[in-house]
Amino acid sequence: MTLVAGVDSSTQSTKVEIRDLASGEVVATAHESHPVVTPPRSEQDPSTWTRAFDEAWQAAGSPVVAAIAIGGQQHGMVALDLDDRPVHPAKLWNDTESEADAGWLIEQLGSEAAWADAIGSVPVAAFTITKLSWLHRKHPDQWRRLARVMLPHDYLTHRLTGLYTTDRGDASGTGYWSPSTGDYRYDVLEIVDPQRDWTSAVPTVLGPMDRAGEWNGSVVAPGTGDNMAAALGVGLLPGDVMMSIGTSGTVSAVSSTPTADPSGSVAGFADATGRFLPLVCTSNAAKVLEAIRHLLGVDHDEFDRLALAADRGGPILLPYFDGERTPYRPSSTGSMTGLRSDVTREQFARAAVDGVACGLLDGLDALRGHADVTGRLVLVGGGARSLAVQKVVAGLAGMSVVVSNAEEAVATGAAVQAAAVLEQVEHAVIQHRWGLGVGAAVDGVDGSDVRDRYAALRDA
Repeated sequence: MTLVAGVDSSTQSTKVEIRDLASGEVVATAHESHPVVTPPRSEQDPSTWTRAFDEAWQAAGSPVVAAIAIGGQQHGMVALDLDDRPVHPAKLWNDTESEADAGWLIEQLGSEAAWADAIGSVPVAAFTITKLSWLHRKHPDQWRRLARVMLPHDYLTHRLTGLYTTDRGDASGTGYWSPSTGDYRYDVLEIVDPQRDWTSAVPTVLGPMDRAGEWNGSVVAPGTGDNMAAALGVGLLPGDVMMSIGTSGTVSAVSSTPTADPSGSVAGFADATGRFLPLVCTSNAAKVLEAIRHLLGVDHDEFDRLALAADRGGPILLPYFDGERTPYRPSSTGSMTGLRSDVTREQFARAAVDGVACGLLDGLDALRGHADVTGRLVLVGGGARSLAVQKVVAGLAGMSVVVSNAEEAVATGAAVQAAAVLEQVEHAVIQHRWGLGVGAAVDGVDGSDVRDRYAALRDA
């Protein structure tokens, strides 16, 4: 049996998935946790990722694989010195300390539209370029030691191969690589520091079928960002929309043409196949559900039962617990309206589900203007396992909703990439062979005026 491995290095943990190359059967899985982070400062030592990978790999049986690929959390800044040691803890996507730098960078190029034309997106605190600006501004001594800047998946791939590489999907979320031209925009990096030779500081961008190197005799594929890997893992088809409900929430679709949204709502990313992945990201998703579940003191099944048993007309929750990315309100906090003295536990649970769902569906509305949205809405991620979330989204989305059968979409997508690069075949060949892209249809529950009430609170 020939095996391939897919790795998901997320904000919370590293997951390893080992699959049979021929059938796609999962033969081993394991995961190890990362240190807990809480915005506005969200930082991790990159060595914790490698340690988590090593431990997860051992827990999976230290298998002999023919190929491996790593999917990683997007945007994070891994700043290294000449000896590949971090000059500062890695700043993650949900760190918002560079909010001021995002505004400053937009001013330097002239407008949001100018940035959208240059890189397909408008910089926000999540993007790597804003974190570089923050490091340059706040820590000049550490900045002087900076020799290379990488993304989390780049760092882990480097630890396997010894080489400095990335892929077009993850590179498109840095704020200094253009999906439309396929080139680094050194001119925008020079806004941060015009004295630095940026050509030697950034990794080589590999194509979808390129090999990043070798590790213990196995082929190492380019890897990619977590959203790009998830699209591979669920077998996303043209016209489909993927709604990923993890720590953050994302809504994305495959497109044959690049996107440039001057409003900044839709990020014009590339995907891992040579196409494009317009995407809307919200900062608050499953962690909001978990916070309310813990307050109620119930398990996941009871939380779902409470939410689905709620009477109509209960309170509305704006779930901006840790700031928000879309709409861009990095310093915001959560709020609730419609509370009465007769509020029930059921209504409180339902408010959390409704709030998360409405935030993501606002993202779907924004995406409709930049991508063909005529197929299914495919739910993935830990939050998508909630029956209440499934039914509420299906009742509000206005399109067919299915729950993907991919248990770990990012790790599965990384395994798809590993197999495709090993065999030098289109990713769709592997997806079809492994039976990816199927899911269980969901019947929705009545949402009545929830979205209108949510919009009134959001815009207040």
